[in-house]
Amino acid sequence: MWEKKKEAQELKAFLGKGAEFSGKLIFNGSVRIDGDFQGEIFGQGSVDVGESALVKANIVVSDVYIGGEVHGSIEVKEKISIHSTGRLFGDVKTPVFVMEEGALFDGRSHMVEASEKKNIRTVD
Repeated sequence: MWEKKKEAQELKAFLGKGAEFSGKLIFNGSVRIDGDFQGEIFGQGSVDVGESALVKANIVVSDVYIGGEVHGSIEVKEKISIHSTGRLFGDVKTPVFVMEEGALFDGRSHMVEASEKKNIRTVD
């Protein structure tokens, strides 16, 4: 189901399996990570962490889809979805939190209520 929304956004960056990157990623659109990333991720769009990925980063984006392993704090405006193969170690702030059976989450979550979510959108 979440695949449909990702396909609607233009892919702006792709870090392939076996590739490593350290630094700050700032983007609009959609980003796919299948390699190793360490640093910070900021964007107006979605981050898709593939099954082979290892991400050690603080992330502030609209949507996050996790199929691999993520360490760090995550703040999303719309939704975080952890696939059955996904592992998240860190704190999350989100209005919608979806976990498939088999997913691992070790951290704290803060669910933004609908009224808070509206305030977040008007700030943009």
